[in-house]
Amino acid sequence: MNQCLPVNAKMSKAKKVLDEARETQNRELDLVDKGLVSFEELPGLFNMSNITRLTLSHNKISIISPGIANLLNLEILNLSNNQLSELPVSLSSMPKLRILNVSINRLGSLPRGFGAFPVLEVLDLSYNNLNEQVLPGNFFGMETLRALYLGDNDFEYIPKELGQLKNLQILGLRDNDLLELPREVGDLVRLRELHIQNNRLQVLPPEVAQLDLLSNKSVMKMEENPWVNPIAEQYLLGISHVIEYLKTETYKIIYNRHMQGGRSGPPPPKADKSKKASRVRA
Repeated sequence: MNQCLPVNAKMSKAKKVLDEARETQNRELDLVDKGLVSFEELPGLFNMSNITRLTLSHNKISIISPGIANLLNLEILNLSNNQLSELPVSLSSMPKLRILNVSINRLGSLPRGFGAFPVLEVLDLSYNNLNEQVLPGNFFGMETLRALYLGDNDFEYIPKELGQLKNLQILGLRDNDLLELPREVGDLVRLRELHIQNNRLQVLPPEVAQLDLLSNKSVMKMEENPWVNPIAEQYLLGISHVIEYLKTETYKIIYNRHMQGGRSGPPPPKADKSKKASRVRA
């Protein structure tokens, strides 16, 4: 087991990977499950500016050194399954970063200006402790984004600026506390996958029906929500029935009434997330 190795043994293991990469000019670094706690165990990493892929998943890293931004050619950064509670501001200045995976961590906030990534296409923030209050103002300015994964967080609402992500094809919002989706979801003209299962949604904006969610390659997952009866009944018949129903005048009346406070009773209860791994403090 890696945990039992003394620090210098762990370090030499990681150092070996770095040394080999330098010798062979390998542009892809794989440091999965090496028992790493800190970037200090990776001497000289930030001078390896030719690296295009860096995989550091399944370690115990709690802080990303701002020097990571020195990796000017990095395209793919995977830090999933660590113990990160924050990200450096410098991350979003990385000129070639296309894929960033920081899922399964302990993020309760995002740095100022986080939406400044120039070419980011895939962002995975799932399984953290994020909500709508902590999204920086420019979060939805990432126009190059094709896939956004926010599942397993604490969102109750998604800001209407979501509609600015014109190139978005996949939106993952499952396992949150969502009470509603913004009508601007209908502006995501390229969306082919919508994952909203296991939330507190009772209605859907009629604009969802404008999206292409019924073709062969499309996916819409909406189970485990306390839908109003008419949607629940259509859902039993299939997603296509739900989409057709959203287009009806009858539904628009139900939706408007619901949004104007005509919902019956208090909002559905939140799920208990106290035992979630991202809440555990080391």
